[in-house]
Amino acid sequence: MNILMVLTSHDKLGKTGRKTGFWLEEFAAPYYVFKDAGIPITLASPLGGQPPLDPKSDDAASQTDATRRFKADSAAQAALAATVKLATLEASRFDAVFYPGGHGPLWDLAEDAASIGLVDAMIAAGKPVAAVCHAPGVLRHAKAPGGQPLVKGRNVTGFTNTEEEAAGLTQVVPFLVEDMLKEQGGHFSKVADWQPHVVVDGLLITGQNPASSEPAARALLARLGPQQPSASR
Repeated sequence: MNILMVLTSHDKLGKTGRKTGFWLEEFAAPYYVFKDAGIPITLASPLGGQPPLDPKSDDAASQTDATRRFKADSAAQAALAATVKLATLEASRFDAVFYPGGHGPLWDLAEDAASIGLVDAMIAAGKPVAAVCHAPGVLRHAKAPGGQPLVKGRNVTGFTNTEEEAAGLTQVVPFLVEDMLKEQGGHFSKVADWQPHVVVDGLLITGQNPASSEPAARALLARLGPQQPSASR
């Protein structure tokens, strides 16, 4: 059993002059769900090496038990600093893939050929794909085995238009996750802003926001099935 976690390499928040990247909670919480279940984890990003951290996810208001655990975990920090280049990996090596969010994926992973190919290959092989918050943006160009958009006709969620508006970035991001998933034919659902919400539709698992990161990871473990006896529900 091996889970691949794919993080962004993009650090520019549009033309604002501010930094972005991955959201710390959305990496740390799933990372420890998988680690505590005894599952080997491979970390990857388009450029390899240290992925950029969204500075807002590192402020005091955004800290959780998982982020505090990560900050005290030198081994996890070293693993994160040495992500593998995504294009060098084969889907056949992994049993599932998890995409943490942050705004960065909207610029790179959504358009990255290796990421698109990975999602397509995982689904075609009957392996689950999970993405949380902005990371469902990576499904923008993904295709089902028949060639239709992967999300067409599927139940999905992701960072909502009202959450993006609250973040003040509606006019900054290259596309709105909610709008894109609907345009691709997805059946989009959501709950109140910032509340946990996870949708499982076959092999596809999506989470609405940072609060959904741990539940999405647990849903992925559940989808992998009883071959992981240590994976708690």
